[in-house]
Amino acid sequence: MATTPFATDWTQVPEPTDDGACSHLLGQTFPSIPIPSTSGTSIDLSALSGLSIIFFYPRTAAPDEQVPPEWNEIPGARGCTPQACSFRDRADDFLTFGVNHIFGCSTQSRSYQQELKTRTHLPYQLLSDEGLALTRGLGLPTFAYAGQTLTKRVTLAVEDGKVVKVWYPVFPPDRSAREVLEWLDTRTGREALSTESEEAMLRNLRHRDGRS
Repeated sequence: MATTPFATDWTQVPEPTDDGACSHLLGQTFPSIPIPSTSGTSIDLSALSGLSIIFFYPRTAAPDEQVPPEWNEIPGARGCTPQACSFRDRADDFLTFGVNHIFGCSTQSRSYQQELKTRTHLPYQLLSDEGLALTRGLGLPTFAYAGQTLTKRVTLAVEDGKVVKVWYPVFPPDRSAREVLEWLDTRTGREALSTESEEAMLRNLRHRDGRS
């Protein structure tokens, strides 16, 4: 398995605060907006069945890019590659919880995303929202940097085209996959308990009716 070649002291990075910019997303129907993917095709996330995890992030640096200090001073900006790698390293765990798809998404081009996917050995596809169509369709928060409009870091669980869980803000980024897995574990436990309760109720009803 590939490893992340660096570590960040997150206590030295400004932590983002919840500004309420994603409070409208829970329960929202995903817009039908196909966007380019590193698979070579465009993907319409609203049409996917089952459970998908999509994490939006501002941008990753190119291999030879020198990240300026001002980038690290923006709350929530730093940590895109560690976040992507956190989903890579726990990809098998998501399968055990029945997650059908994992996607990473930024406003960088598909060719840029493909380089990152190849270099960091990501087992899932990256999406290019270069024209901001999906960002605007969902009403995701953005910020300006070096003349570009970038999407703030937010992770969504989408089930059968509906947003069922929102993580915002996401910090530290390299814990992102773990936080989603913790939710999946709790969610699976609740569903199992609900099923057991329903079965027990049915058994009691059958017993009362003399059908056991």
